[in-house]
Amino acid sequence: MPRIYLETYGCQMNVADSELVSGVLDREGYVRTDDPTEADVLLVNTCAVRDHAEQRVLGRMGELKRYKRPGVVLGVIGCMAQRLGPKLLERVPQVDLVIGPDGYRGLPELISRARAGGRTADVEFRSWEHYEDVPPVRPAAASSFVTVQRGCDYRCTFCVVPMTRGPERSRTLEDVVGEVTRLVATGTTEVTLLGQTVNSYNDGAHDFADLLRAVGAVAGVRRVRFTSPYPTDFTDRVLAAMAETVAVCEHVHLPVQSGSSRVLRRMLRRYTRERYLAVVDALRAAVPGIALSTDIIVGFPGETEAEFAATLSLVEQVGFDDAYTFKYSAREGTPAVKLTDHVPDGVAGERLERLIALVRTVARRRNMALVGTTHEVLVEGRARRGGLLQARTRNNKIALVDGPDGWVGTYRHVRLTGTTGSTFTAWPVGEEAAVWA
Repeated sequence: MPRIYLETYGCQMNVADSELVSGVLDREGYVRTDDPTEADVLLVNTCAVRDHAEQRVLGRMGELKRYKRPGVVLGVIGCMAQRLGPKLLERVPQVDLVIGPDGYRGLPELISRARAGGRTADVEFRSWEHYEDVPPVRPAAASSFVTVQRGCDYRCTFCVVPMTRGPERSRTLEDVVGEVTRLVATGTTEVTLLGQTVNSYNDGAHDFADLLRAVGAVAGVRRVRFTSPYPTDFTDRVLAAMAETVAVCEHVHLPVQSGSSRVLRRMLRRYTRERYLAVVDALRAAVPGIALSTDIIVGFPGETEAEFAATLSLVEQVGFDDAYTFKYSAREGTPAVKLTDHVPDGVAGERLERLIALVRTVARRRNMALVGTTHEVLVEGRARRGGLLQARTRNNKIALVDGPDGWVGTYRHVRLTGTTGSTFTAWPVGEEAAVWA
């Protein structure tokens, strides 16, 4: 049987897409291998959000091309493939295939062509494509990703996603619930619903509130998460569904990008600083104790020191539990590249350092307040270091706990005993403590 080697870069949706690719090729008799030297097909699933991500992939292609031998196919798939299209075939002569996110169904045929010497790029958008009939191939796990929406209609000036993922479209609620039901049968108890602006989900008959309630009602589902929502799509119906659906976890990743209303306007975000803060208040009123994380860009063209200070003050005011912080990365084809009032790289870098320091201070302050409290955790596996188990609370805190391998994939109760500022140490409590003692 032909063997496929698949590497994945980027967001959780890329991880889910790689599972779809495996599903498409599994039906044609392909088997996965973790060794590129054994592979008949080498695929890299790529990210295009920042230039650094693309450069990393290009470097990796230079490494993978040494595994090519007669009949072996080297392909680039995903967002970077969509953005660059046939140009990538010219840029890296060893690449045989360039396939965008809507073209995975055709992979078997395109691979056959490549084996016969053809080089192909398929970057056509297919607004109907949800891959509903393709069972993803993924290891049985307590926690799984489920894509509910593809594409994006929000044209933020800095963002390449509309060019790489196409227009927004949602799967039917029935289809999503069916996939979740099948996952539960394999042992999944926690699902994360994925979409570019996931809370704008609408299949024509149901909105995101309906979806949350339906997925949360599937027998065997214990936790429901979702990412990434858009701030102003938290309707009263969605807030009510979050509050009333027991399985929905007390954590929301709420991208803000900037604390300055003027910068937000230039980014073409659909809210002001004040509107964002109102959403934060509404979330905390609906779900007491909710943890909030965010995305922030510094150095967007024209950002002044005062506007950056507004971002710092918003971080303090909201009290984020975590934040993913980035320097602005210009992406070819986005409206922001036409802006000429660039922030010098050194200035942006210095602002990023200040922002990271503040985020860590705020997060540590919030985490210190949790030391001594008791939480239910899902044990995810062995931590990378120290021989402890890594577990996650409902509000997305990582806790390291001593316990047996048999706990992996199960729910336990622990007391948080300390924090490094980002993760916690923990000790089992109740029956778990008695058993482990």
